[in-house]
Amino acid sequence: MKVHFVIHESFEAPGAYLRWVKERGHTATFTHLHGGDALPADASQHDMLVVMGGPQSPATSQAECPHFNAHAEMVLIRSFVEVGKLVVGVCLGAQLLGEALGGQHERSPEKEIGKFPITLTPEGRTNPKFADFTDTLDVGHWHGDMPGLTSEATIIATSEGCPRQIIEYSSRAYGFQCHMEFTPEVVEMLIAASTQELAALRDRPFVQKADMLRAQDWSQMNQALFGFLDKLEAERAS
Repeated sequence: MKVHFVIHESFEAPGAYLRWVKERGHTATFTHLHGGDALPADASQHDMLVVMGGPQSPATSQAECPHFNAHAEMVLIRSFVEVGKLVVGVCLGAQLLGEALGGQHERSPEKEIGKFPITLTPEGRTNPKFADFTDTLDVGHWHGDMPGLTSEATIIATSEGCPRQIIEYSSRAYGFQCHMEFTPEVVEMLIAASTQELAALRDRPFVQKADMLRAQDWSQMNQALFGFLDKLEAERAS
């Protein structure tokens, strides 16, 4: 399977998503937007699209961030969805996926940075793709926004600080506001890029300090993510 990653910033790395690709023997290709790479022309050369996070929002203009073209990314995302390719959006990527399908992103009730539990909804507990998730699972977070909903969307998981943590837009398109791809290396890059943000938000209820972030074990959520991705891959053959 050919998996294409859209990466907005060097410190928003694919982490466990890329490890899953390598461990399953798939092929990974990349658009590093921060490095000036162009987006793929269409979905024809790829089986799966993973759009990673970033400090931007779907409303960020190219005047504000020259290497970020939200409209072009949403056109690409729609092209994958329309031909039945697999799509996963992470954080900003989830918001872009929702917008591409007609759902307006919104501010999350709380900023979340750290490791906090998500809870599966009744729909999430009966969705076979999430059979490897416990009803409540501690996962990574680093966000202030959340993806929009379409009329076909189903909320799979929520958290105390954000009511839209995982969204099913279709059986082949999912938005993860949470960061189940975190590894110690990815978290270290985020900490290095976010010194001022962490200091400014240190008193918020769902924001952990750098030393606490470094102390977390991300392996259980990585394995739950792998179980989801295995089942999503199986959807491609159905």
